[in-house]
Amino acid sequence: MGTEILDFEAPLAALQREIESLTGYPEDAGKEREIARLQTKLDEMRRQVYAKLSAWQTVQVARHSQRPYPLDFIEHLFTDFVEIKGDRRFGEDPAIVSGMAWFHDQPAVVIGHQKGRDTKQKIRRNFGMPRPEGYRKALRVMKMAEKFSRPIFCFVDTPGAYPGIDAEERGQAEAIAVNIREMSRITVPIIVTVIGEGGSGGALAVAVGDEILIMEHAIYSVISPEGCAAILWKDASRAEEAAEGLHLTAPQLLEIGLVDRIVPEPVGGAHTAHHQAAQILNKYLVEALERSQRLTPEERVQARYSKFRRMGEFALDTTGTQ
Repeated sequence: MGTEILDFEAPLAALQREIESLTGYPEDAGKEREIARLQTKLDEMRRQVYAKLSAWQTVQVARHSQRPYPLDFIEHLFTDFVEIKGDRRFGEDPAIVSGMAWFHDQPAVVIGHQKGRDTKQKIRRNFGMPRPEGYRKALRVMKMAEKFSRPIFCFVDTPGAYPGIDAEERGQAEAIAVNIREMSRITVPIIVTVIGEGGSGGALAVAVGDEILIMEHAIYSVISPEGCAAILWKDASRAEEAAEGLHLTAPQLLEIGLVDRIVPEPVGGAHTAHHQAAQILNKYLVEALERSQRLTPEERVQARYSKFRRMGEFALDTTGTQ
């Protein structure tokens, strides 16, 4: 378990401390049996707690400071990663990492929102909120992938695009819009995984893909619960209530067709076991890539376009009932 303990994890943390208090002593058969009993109890409690998370609790897990970020997945799933920096127009944006790598002996491109864990890194990465140059860098790298026929893997984890004045002055909305348009036209496979927060256009700017995967305890929404509450009720403290109405959890998103597959996480969340989470995700990435590569470039672009055109469809009630 990470150093950050969420409110609903308090009983788990207490039991973990009890187990730790029994370790480090000379071998004792009685203590070993007790540790094994407590560990079994802890595993079962974790399963029960994480099987019935509320929407707000899922938001908390998605934002956990120890959750694996793109660079963690790159370390576990890719080899020979070479980072590419700068948008060739203004500068470098550390909130987005991008570069060339190898995935199962196949050259590929990796792009993702990168948050920071300590204060220094959070400031440097701007809490995972990109400025326009971050999105333009991402698009530059995607165009390189298309030129050299390399699949693109995008890892989404952002509260949203940075709303600062400097970002708006440099064309934040235009950069996001251009990315969405261009990603719909790129001919190589694009596999998107929402690994933490998928916030608004800041997420969508690198999330137009052939398949949209979402990790079990990740979220994907048009706005944060706090922002939604502030707009609807002028009260950000009602974020928990807003989270329930936003339909931002993985099962809800799958049901309404905004994502294609849910990637299971280790019991207790991906923040408890980065390597295990990466190995689970690996299988889904391999399968998604294989499905995309069966299509011709023309079929792939048309399927991607059709997927996003279907989003938001609804049927009118012609029966007269409410």
